[in-house]
Amino acid sequence: MPVERWGLAVADFFPKNEDLQVGVLGATSSVGSCLLPMLVEAEWKVIAFSRKSLKPFDDKVEWRRIVSPADVAESAAVRSERQVSDSAVLPPADDENIPFWICLGPIWALPDYFAAFDAQGARRVVVVSSTSRFTKDDSTDPEEQAVALRIADAEARVQEWAESRGVEWVILRPTLIYGLGRDKNITEIARFIRRFGFFPLFGNANGLRQPVHVADVAGACLAALQIPSAANRVYNISGGEILAYRDMVARVFSALGRHPRLPTVPLWLFRLAVMLLRRLPRYRHWSTAMAERMNRDMTFNHAEAVRDLAFKPGKFMLSAGDVEV
Repeated sequence: MPVERWGLAVADFFPKNEDLQVGVLGATSSVGSCLLPMLVEAEWKVIAFSRKSLKPFDDKVEWRRIVSPADVAESAAVRSERQVSDSAVLPPADDENIPFWICLGPIWALPDYFAAFDAQGARRVVVVSSTSRFTKDDSTDPEEQAVALRIADAEARVQEWAESRGVEWVILRPTLIYGLGRDKNITEIARFIRRFGFFPLFGNANGLRQPVHVADVAGACLAALQIPSAANRVYNISGGEILAYRDMVARVFSALGRHPRLPTVPLWLFRLAVMLLRRLPRYRHWSTAMAERMNRDMTFNHAEAVRDLAFKPGKFMLSAGDVEV
């Protein structure tokens, strides 16, 4: 997605003699795959971090591998010498600083990198969180409640760390992310439809949704990185269209070239189906709470992101690539 869509130019926000170097954690995520080309086009020097050794997609992006405990498990003596903790760490910098960061991985893992940010002289950190901290906080599933608590706690820790060091922070909270066939939402629905030919609904399934495409989330990250007035703020990043859960699933059928088959099932039957499906690794994370949320509105106003970040999310339109599994 061209940077021009966001009306942004690096020169508008930073002096030309400043080192425009940005580190990206979670660079191999779906959002990262959209964001890296945007950063390159916007003339940032990009250092992408990954737990895997990857072939660079662009010679303007430098890839570095995150060090995990397994990488330094040769012996206790070596671990002591390197002073490596049990958490993943960033490789040491070669006489350089990375003043800007975009963090796309699970927000609760971010505190593991605070020391590295300090060492790199971090000045602004953009963090992708989730509206799940609100939509799952009263879930009937204890695991989902725990996720909501972890997100809320991590957001607080990010703000506390940043403010204690004079580092600017921006937290983005996307709604249901989809796109590129790599998300855990629309792609999972598409996979279920391909396998079984239908998708079960509980009740009317009229709960409202605002799916947001990965490219729109990536564009918001770029804007949050570059716009000074975004510092120390939290933004909802929701989609440009509101539709019922039932209609959202029907569009997945259409994108797959299939007629919607949406049987309504009672909750007891849904519970039984989930219990059986969870025996399969692919559906291990399913719960009856998912069914209950089908009738719950999960929309978020993104007016502040429009105002401050020139956020312009598209409607929920699925391409063939968005439903590939």
